[in-house]
Amino acid sequence: MALKFPLWLRKLLIVDDSVMDETFTLNESSRSSNGENNSESSNSTTGSFLPLGHKGGSTVRPRALREYIKQSAQEYDVSVEHMASYDDEQIPAHLEECKDKLKSTFHLDINKDVVVREFTIGVRRPWKAFAVFVDGMADKNIINTHILQPLMILTHIPEDDSKKRMDAIAERLLPGNQVEAINEWTDLVNAVLAGSTVVLVDGCDAALTVETKGWEHRTVGTALTENVVRGPHNGFTESFRANTGLVRSILRSEHLVTDILSIGKLAPTDIGVMWIEGLTNPELVEEVKKRIKAIEVDYLPDSGLLEQFLDDKPNLLIPQVFSTERPDRIASLLVEGHVAIFVGNSPFVLAVPVVLWTMVQTSEDAYLRFPFGAFLRGLRWIALVVALLLPGMYVAVTNYHPEMIPTDLMLAIAGSREQVPFPVVVEILLMEFAIELIREAGIRIPSVIGPTIGIVGALIIGQAAVQAGIVSPLLVIVVATTALASFTIPNYNLSLAVRVARFVFLIAGAFLGFYGIAILGIVYLVRLTVQKSFGVPLLAPVAPSMGGSPDVLVRGYVFQMNRRPDYLKPLKRWRQSPITRPWSAETRPVPNLTKSNKKSKS
Repeated sequence: MALKFPLWLRKLLIVDDSVMDETFTLNESSRSSNGENNSESSNSTTGSFLPLGHKGGSTVRPRALREYIKQSAQEYDVSVEHMASYDDEQIPAHLEECKDKLKSTFHLDINKDVVVREFTIGVRRPWKAFAVFVDGMADKNIINTHILQPLMILTHIPEDDSKKRMDAIAERLLPGNQVEAINEWTDLVNAVLAGSTVVLVDGCDAALTVETKGWEHRTVGTALTENVVRGPHNGFTESFRANTGLVRSILRSEHLVTDILSIGKLAPTDIGVMWIEGLTNPELVEEVKKRIKAIEVDYLPDSGLLEQFLDDKPNLLIPQVFSTERPDRIASLLVEGHVAIFVGNSPFVLAVPVVLWTMVQTSEDAYLRFPFGAFLRGLRWIALVVALLLPGMYVAVTNYHPEMIPTDLMLAIAGSREQVPFPVVVEILLMEFAIELIREAGIRIPSVIGPTIGIVGALIIGQAAVQAGIVSPLLVIVVATTALASFTIPNYNLSLAVRVARFVFLIAGAFLGFYGIAILGIVYLVRLTVQKSFGVPLLAPVAPSMGGSPDVLVRGYVFQMNRRPDYLKPLKRWRQSPITRPWSAETRPVPNLTKSNKKSKS
């Protein structure tokens, strides 16, 4: 009889590096930058993509499932067809037709947000026109001073030809900084919904869009989830252009490029893809755009949803897309060769690809001197291991391996648990559950009393549990140490992954002791080793071993970080001169004193 494993266990043991049913590997680009030696690039092939049902991977979708997915996609296209029935239609030349079309498109009979302002352009033979905008998204002061006032008061523009009308209005009467002529009705709708004002003139089969975005949003403030002592304190906000501007204020380079895509058939969301042209691998940029363009949804409100769409393996606990609300962090990743993704009005910006070591680093590591930065990073790595394994190791030691601890400590543990009615694993599960409740409550309740509830609640619950004889005092110390260690993890998504994985290691230690923890750790390390993020292994440059910057597990000296990470395959490998401190003996070429002494003697 064949041995059958549960479905969840089979999924855990399957090694599959397919990405969106296709295999993408980040390779050397055939392009070379100015001054770069092209011989560094190996003769590599471009990323290959395998279709559904390919035999090269370990997962083959059955035909019935493929047909079901295809049918569902067709049904989705049909369901949104009535919402996009005006695609590729031209703007009518007569205002009455435009007005009727606006009524049907924006449901003006019941929709009071969209404003249609009719007016007359003051020329010898007045022209009828109207402006369309969304109240609350457009700045009314700009509309009054830069659109209505010039068009209604100023004169002396050519007449008759409709094309000359639009050109004259755009060139002479609209002082806005961004004025664009459009011909398709879809562009008109998207411009109005984006906060711009559209001007239509009778007799013209085109329209003019004027940049008037001015909705209320949170001003640039402190990064809430990534606080630092040394370094910039500003964070991203809920404004797309403010976020891109924050990065550009740090990276003042003409090679910094931003391409704007759109996701959402019902409510389009702007997606900004930012990279440094001539440095970032073009294959990586194309792969990012390819995945974004392949997403078909009605609405995408936040970068967290896009992160889930872009994940190579959604069931993997470790994040495969990096997210941050610090502009300086995005700027440093762009300089290394990453690609940044801005999502609409989300205060979190994504960066791809990501490796495990990046999520344990902070921007403060680079701003502090080497001894302090290296110490803090090492402390975070120790805290990560403690937060992941300490509860499971405590259960394993007390249940299976008491001989591994000193006799006095073993007797103290046994004495403290003498009145406890529950097994160790039940004790620690109860306390971990209580800590998670306190942590979640501290986030949801008002910020004024949130920290107080977290501290006081933990003290009260711990003291009451010990006095009631439900848990032992030593166990409270173990759980509290684990909670403190998890708070030191700088990346929120990685912290969540450690919190979930801690329970898995706890169960493994309860059933098999250290053997269970070791087996589970090996399985998970193998899983991480074969998993990729946009063609880059999650454990690179450690597994597989690659060269590049020494800033991985331990922070290196700033003047020794000469090369960019090799796993990103950047077009420019060097980011600084090998000798950045010519006055220092540590970086200067040391003269061979032996040879010079021999010459002097001869």
